[in-house]
Amino acid sequence: MSDVIDAAVGLLAAKVKDGFDGTAVFVIPGEGSIVIDAAGVRAGGDDDADGADVTMTATSEVFQAILAGDLSPTMAFMSGKLTIDGSMGMAMKVGSVLS
Repeated sequence: MSDVIDAAVGLLAAKVKDGFDGTAVFVIPGEGSIVIDAAGVRAGGDDDADGADVTMTATSEVFQAILAGDLSPTMAFMSGKLTIDGSMGMAMKVGSVLS
């Protein structure tokens, strides 16, 4: 697991206090993935995206900017820096957690 994933899991766990209704996976190419679900936040494996309600993919730099609040998930998506596969409603739910 990379330092980016370790740091992101810690930051997201602080934002997702009461579990999460659904499963969202952030994929950061070259770094790994992060799963947010009812159990909380954890580093993911290669097959976690298969059963997710939504999978979001961004570079490490974009993901870190989103977590830091320097880039909104909506703007990242609209500018093509964040791709979303699956439930747009679930992606919006994740976005509200990050805001």
